[in-house]
Amino acid sequence: MEKYNHKYGAEQIQVLEGLEAVRKRPGMYIGSTSIRGLHHLVYEIVDNGVDEALAGYCTEINVIIEEGNVISVTDNGRGIPVEIHPKTHISTAETVYTVLHAGGKFGGDSGYKVSGGLHGVGASVVNALSTWAEVTIKRDGGLYQMSFEKGKTVKKLERIGDAEGTGTKVRFLADDTIFESLDYDFEVLEKRFREIAFLTKGLKITIEDQREETPKKSEFCYEGGLVSFVEYLNKNKEKLHKTPIYIEKDGEVPVEIAIQYTSSYSENIYTFVNNINTIEGGTHLEGFKRALTKVMNDYARAHNILKEKDSNLQGEDIREGITAVVSVKVKEPQFEGQTKTKLGNSEVTGVVQSMVNEALATFLEENPTVAKAILEKCISASRAREAARKARELVRKKSNLETSTLPGKLADCSSKNADECEVYIVEGDSAGGSAKQGRDRKFQAILPLWGKMLNVEKARADKIYGNDKLNPVIVAIGAGIGAEFDVTKIRYGKVIIMADADVDGSHIRTLLLTFFFRYMRPLIENGNVYLAQPPLYKLSKKGMEDRYCYAEDDLEKAYKELEEKGITRDSLSLQRYKGLGEMNPEQLWDTTMNPETRILIKVTMEDAIKADEIFTLLMGDEVEPRREFIQQNAKYVKNLDI
Repeated sequence: MEKYNHKYGAEQIQVLEGLEAVRKRPGMYIGSTSIRGLHHLVYEIVDNGVDEALAGYCTEINVIIEEGNVISVTDNGRGIPVEIHPKTHISTAETVYTVLHAGGKFGGDSGYKVSGGLHGVGASVVNALSTWAEVTIKRDGGLYQMSFEKGKTVKKLERIGDAEGTGTKVRFLADDTIFESLDYDFEVLEKRFREIAFLTKGLKITIEDQREETPKKSEFCYEGGLVSFVEYLNKNKEKLHKTPIYIEKDGEVPVEIAIQYTSSYSENIYTFVNNINTIEGGTHLEGFKRALTKVMNDYARAHNILKEKDSNLQGEDIREGITAVVSVKVKEPQFEGQTKTKLGNSEVTGVVQSMVNEALATFLEENPTVAKAILEKCISASRAREAARKARELVRKKSNLETSTLPGKLADCSSKNADECEVYIVEGDSAGGSAKQGRDRKFQAILPLWGKMLNVEKARADKIYGNDKLNPVIVAIGAGIGAEFDVTKIRYGKVIIMADADVDGSHIRTLLLTFFFRYMRPLIENGNVYLAQPPLYKLSKKGMEDRYCYAEDDLEKAYKELEEKGITRDSLSLQRYKGLGEMNPEQLWDTTMNPETRILIKVTMEDAIKADEIFTLLMGDEVEPRREFIQQNAKYVKNLDI
């Protein structure tokens, strides 16, 4: 091996002073420098106020996005201590903002029993990644202030006056040389603060956006806590029991759980540790599931709902239609998993399990009507699961899945490397024909669909197996469905939905996405699902290369650019595409399928709660919420084809 000819001595070893390490490797501390990392700065400061609320000292947090994307966060907690710190010999407040891992969240005699901050790096990291920051503290009858630039102190903490009450106000401007954008998304912040308010009973959080001429403002405060959270999640669903089941226990590991069953067929369990959303679950979820399965089976046996000859209900039967929020507070949480959002503390399993065993068993005994309604649904789910198993086996026999017989309408690609292969799910035989002719056969497969497919939001799994519209999709992707879905077995790295740019096309996209969301969710979570963007318009003129436009704004922009070249609007021929079938194979390739020129939209799982809400709203049984949604959003509809 060739050796590099360079010095390697003491002078080559870099020692980064203070917060320089944070500025040099920001991703290590906040995940990324994208919009997600930018929002993380706000969460870090707000979490400090939430910690004060969890300790019983803070009742209000106010967040303002000021003009110029300056963030202001004010809380009425105890205020950061202002006395000189014995180790750093500077004020404690300055220590918190300039020294990594300095905070009140460590050790047995720390300032907090539990805390939402994981590493005690929040305040100092925000300071390091800001062009400037200013901290104002009310404490001990005084008003104190200090300021920083790029993590360095420019004005030490000093008393600037007297003040009543206590609290901390932080204003900062994120560093635009570090972040890709400073444009905060009000809705993303709003969603997170709503979540925090649900999880912190009685805490009032306001967020105001002052960047527009008409400011936006939202306020969240839920005295019902998790009960309010579950009611919010189920607002568009038909409930089996009116009031959510609420379980709470204090102790070394405080646990709070709210449960409500609905008539839907999906399972929605959200778990949190110290207000952190543990999207990968962990030991708290494991304890909850074990206890839920045991308690329901024990009750069903004791009350002769399950007979001696009947098998026990399985966990998936008992969780059908459940909406639950499980929140635990752990003093020293250990996280694992790919995104570090899976709780690993083994002791939590037993704590949650024993608590749910006792409290849920008592609830069912005291509420036999609710218990009966839930168990009737569980038994119905069990029967449907057995029917689905038989249907699945029948489908395997018919299509000989084990030997990978593919659907007859699928035009497969020649490559067998899933990473480079992609399948276009195309609406209609006409468009399918053009796509088959226009594609690159090496890596592009085409699966035409015809007619409207099953709305899986209103159907159990036993209705899906063998369905003539969905079965070709299941077989083509090749990774199973539901609990058996294995994302490592997918045959195509990109699953691309290509439908017409009209109302029918939108409906087909929604139906397919609902199916993927409910029965192949890892496909979305793994980033394998895309939406093709066919053009809406074609501008043409003899002697000029055709110009394709993908949105109304593109059309107006194209007209202006062509006018600058001396080509008038009147001289141009405008074609509005109502369907993919109107394009010949070459046009379809150039506009929608060529990796060099096409536009694909990746379907993401940024907000599973919001996604679940939208799918339930658009595709579920409740008509009134859907009518309200349509009435509120009808004014935004463009290009409605009648």
